[in-house]
Amino acid sequence: MAYKISDECLACGACEGTCPNQAISEGDGKYVIDPDKCIDCGACAEGCPVDAISEA
Repeated sequence: MAYKISDECLACGACEGTCPNQAISEGDGKYVIDPDKCIDCGACAEGCPVDAISEA
């Protein structure tokens, strides 16, 4: 199950660089995770300063 980014996202981009599969990209007002690329490693959640990323 892929991770997801909530509306708490500040669009700071901290998570994008932590993803080993380049599954995170800038969306409309917040970052988004491509579920087809997400390997459920959790690196993005650990890198988020506002805990806006969780398992879907």
